[in-house]
Amino acid sequence: MRAISNRLWAITLLLGWIFDFLFWKRQVGLNFVLYLTICLFGGLELLRAGGFRFARGSLFILVPFVFFGTATAVVQEPLTLFLAYAFSLLSLGLLANSYLGGRWYQYSLRDYLAKFLGLGGSILFLPLDDLKTTSQENARPRFLIVSVLRGLTIALPIVIFFALLLSSADAIFSQTLTDLFNAGKIIEYFARFLVILLAAWILAGTFLHAAARSRDETLFSDNSEARKKRLGLTETMIVLGSVAILFLIFVIIQFQYFFGGETNIGVQGFTYSQYARRGFSELITTAFFSLVLIMSLSALTRRDNETQRRLHITMNVVIVAEVTIMLVSAYQRLMLAIDWHGFSRLRLYPRVFMIWLGVLLAAIVILEIFRRERYFAFAFLLASFGFAASLVFFNVDVVTITHNLEGVRNGKNLNTGHLASLSTDAIPALKDAFLDPTFSAELHEGVGAILTCYLHSDMMESSDDWRSFNYSRQRAKRILTELSPLLETYRFNDKKRPIGVRAPSGVFYPCTGG
Repeated sequence: MRAISNRLWAITLLLGWIFDFLFWKRQVGLNFVLYLTICLFGGLELLRAGGFRFARGSLFILVPFVFFGTATAVVQEPLTLFLAYAFSLLSLGLLANSYLGGRWYQYSLRDYLAKFLGLGGSILFLPLDDLKTTSQENARPRFLIVSVLRGLTIALPIVIFFALLLSSADAIFSQTLTDLFNAGKIIEYFARFLVILLAAWILAGTFLHAAARSRDETLFSDNSEARKKRLGLTETMIVLGSVAILFLIFVIIQFQYFFGGETNIGVQGFTYSQYARRGFSELITTAFFSLVLIMSLSALTRRDNETQRRLHITMNVVIVAEVTIMLVSAYQRLMLAIDWHGFSRLRLYPRVFMIWLGVLLAAIVILEIFRRERYFAFAFLLASFGFAASLVFFNVDVVTITHNLEGVRNGKNLNTGHLASLSTDAIPALKDAFLDPTFSAELHEGVGAILTCYLHSDMMESSDDWRSFNYSRQRAKRILTELSPLLETYRFNDKKRPIGVRAPSGVFYPCTGG
């Protein structure tokens, strides 16, 4: 670590100042991915200059970072944006943990836990250790600090004296100094200074961790003691067999009305709406914990010969097949709910999640068949990336707008409160609908009311500073500005509840309560 210590604090303090410059009193937008990219290149250059070359395997971690980092400056839908933030940071955390070793794709779940806990410990303690080591090895820094403090002590009263004289000579200069050093400003400067130090400390710990603790020399999956199996096949077969029988009974009951749709549902004594809602979350939870069960028993069970291996795999395949049927059933229930109640974010999230959960279940079985159990965690990571990336590509709010407006054309009610509560991602789809000549006059008016709700929302007051740039926000502001002449006949009312819009026909459309 001594190879990078000489430049470490200069670079991290500079990066801390850049953090303050990009984020202080600014909306999060382009500044997020820009700052992470600057930190990435700053850290890579620092480590390269110190003789620490990253492993080739670590290079692939940059792919999700670039994708999700870019997404943070493009989308605004809440869950999509949150996952983009999370996976951008996760990618850089993986890079810090596997910088020299490059074996991140071989990590087990225990490795992931240990590595990220270790990274947290490094952020807390390695910078302090580095400062202590530097102080012990070289007395010059301590002498330099004393000299700087002595110089500041002498300079301060002199500067104050001349500042008072100049303030007396120029009223504008005097006002500038007053504004600069009022009590509120001093507190703000102190807070910003602490933020700079905190950012520098976190980055210093991360860079030191990458230099000293990222070789991946030993993983839990490499350790024969760690891989020691504690369960016999008999116990595992009892557990898996019991679960498989229970699931089979459930699946048989499902098949009585699985392909019958609404007709058979009525025969069973449930309404269309009740069937759509009932048990959906429980089925998803069952599928998820089935995955956890399969992965856990695979890690804990001894298989002393090929026959035992095949028996264990067969039981896993049976359970996965049964869970797949449950997922299809849950998917069908969800589609019924969408057809009956309309489309929403909370109905699209599980729809995408179910697909990736099914893919992950299949991947786990395939990995076990080919004796690649050590890649279970990697498959889990890829499925998580896939789920988040799917939300980016699908554009949740655009799909929500498109599906609901199509439903209105087919006789459903227009829920303006719901559609007006979506993010700025929805604005282009609303524009297309508003300008579509095939829409009925009533639907056209409803879409105009929704656009008017957006036009008077806080979004139009968002910062135009380049650091806060977000493509979705800027595009929405541009579109609404273009459409504003066409919306002048709509009257926005925020004086009393509910907040809403009075359309030209006199119909009131709420902006909230969806």
